[in-house]
Amino acid sequence: MTALTNFALDMKPGLRFKANLKRARNSVVKIAGDITQGLIEITHSSFALVGLAVVFVIIALMARPDLREAGELKLMTWLQQRQEAIIGFAEPTFTEPTAVERVTASNPKDLPSTQAAVAYWLSKKYSVAPEPLSVLVAQAFEIGEKAKLDPTLILAIMAIESGFNPFAQSQVGAQGLMQVMTQVHHDKYDNFGGKMAAFDPVTNLRVGVSVLQECIARAGSIEGGLKYYVGAANMEDDGGYAGKVMAERARLLAVVVRAKHQPPSRLFGSPALARPIPVSSPAKPDLPDSDNKAADKVALLEQS
Repeated sequence: MTALTNFALDMKPGLRFKANLKRARNSVVKIAGDITQGLIEITHSSFALVGLAVVFVIIALMARPDLREAGELKLMTWLQQRQEAIIGFAEPTFTEPTAVERVTASNPKDLPSTQAAVAYWLSKKYSVAPEPLSVLVAQAFEIGEKAKLDPTLILAIMAIESGFNPFAQSQVGAQGLMQVMTQVHHDKYDNFGGKMAAFDPVTNLRVGVSVLQECIARAGSIEGGLKYYVGAANMEDDGGYAGKVMAERARLLAVVVRAKHQPPSRLFGSPALARPIPVSSPAKPDLPDSDNKAADKVALLEQS
């Protein structure tokens, strides 16, 4: 019978070709199935190994909190460095502060002599306690260095805008020390806990500096940036706002220069010598007039 079948196939080449093709197809299907099964087993094994590795890492971090803290610190440092490279300074990620972290005052004697001189001078002129001013002065110098802005310019804006009243608010909604339009720049407060942080002095300072950077970059000069900052970019006159800020900045620079050439004992020796130079302006802050429409539009730079 087998001989007859083979003979029949030999007599019909078409049937023989189909039989060979079928055997080849079955072989290919079997090989593909074996390969697929092997890949599935390897993948399952790899996932199992990754899972075990993750479990061991978690157990190690739970047993060694020092390793976890070191890793978190390195990651946070890396993220802040990247942020500083992009925007010039790093905005801290918001976390609920402790009672100690909420303290907004420090001893002026702990500051460098130039910063202490500025704090005492502003305290006398604007009738504000030197302890909270010390924090603001230190922050202005720190963030000014990172943002490549003169810290005396930052302090001068705070002086003219609010007289260092962190709860100041204008009729058009400008808020805080630097009178930032919170509704316009609400996104800048996201890393600080939201819009309510506008009344936190240090937060308002940082957001105000960010707005000021944008204004100066857009205008191409400090005076032009101040015009943008006060919302008078499209006006011929800013109501004398830039002139007031620059004049106050010049007085603060004089304080810094004087402090560099006198011993620290003259700052801390007695209350009479607490400030380096006489205050040349009235004790009340040099706030913009209420009738000045341009002065009411503070930090109105639109989002790009």
